[in-house]
Amino acid sequence: MTATVPLQVIEDVTGPDLEAAERAAREFLAALGIMVDSEGTRDTPGRMARGYAELLTARPFRMTTFPNDEGYDELVLARDIPVRSVCQHHMLPFVGKAHVGYLPGTRILGLSKLARVVEHFACRPQVQERLTKQTADWLAEQLRPRGVGVVVEAEHTCMTLRGVQATGSKTVTSTMLGTLRDDPASRHEFLALTGVQR
Repeated sequence: MTATVPLQVIEDVTGPDLEAAERAAREFLAALGIMVDSEGTRDTPGRMARGYAELLTARPFRMTTFPNDEGYDELVLARDIPVRSVCQHHMLPFVGKAHVGYLPGTRILGLSKLARVVEHFACRPQVQERLTKQTADWLAEQLRPRGVGVVVEAEHTCMTLRGVQATGSKTVTSTMLGTLRDDPASRHEFLALTGVQR
């Protein structure tokens, strides 16, 4: 059997231009009538630039998989993976949790990588529906399991702090692939274990 080389996931290595982002943040705040010349606000544009750079930059990771030597064929589920992203429509944060599971095929995945994949797709301007689907599709393509399930529950500040101001509301999205989509019993088990079926 040939050894599988772990997939290395690396984003753009050039990184953000923090100086340009800081200048733009200063101009943005000035355009909104917010002065940044006091001791308490002088460094605000730089903080804004660094804060958004952190939100929008995923860490590289290695997709570590192992042979499924024992033939494990039951659900593997990581619950309550923290999610933080930025709404692409308003550039305001949304935060919540993801539940990611799969039915193994010939390989199993290092458990921390389930959280890494979520982070990888969350660290960019996003919509929750796409984040959910991208995570599931990527795992299905890279791991080739018998099934994949992803549920994301999040609070969107573009909805709770502005506009309708629906404080406390959460959005739930899901993507099921393979057996978790086609087999009602497997689908029910996955949703029950995530805790989203109340």
